[in-house]
Amino acid sequence: MGKSWNKGVTLALEEPGKFTTISTLEEASWAMIEDWPLEEGEALDKALLIFEAVMKGKKPLEAARLAFIAAAIEAGIEIKD
Repeated sequence: MGKSWNKGVTLALEEPGKFTTISTLEEASWAMIEDWPLEEGEALDKALLIFEAVMKGKKPLEAARLAFIAAAIEAGIEIKD
């Protein structure tokens, strides 16, 4: 599951202004399980389904990255471009 994205996603997971870069599907999965401020949400649920599809080879890796970004936006997490 350690597939690296072409471009990492830098976001403030722990607190505003304290950024970390998520670069793999595995890191994104752990962030959503351990550090996510929402327990549920439409984009969060969709991202988790896309992660599973990527792991099974049914969707491209970039789809997981984009879904992760959408879930972060839904959760109000600050993203650094």
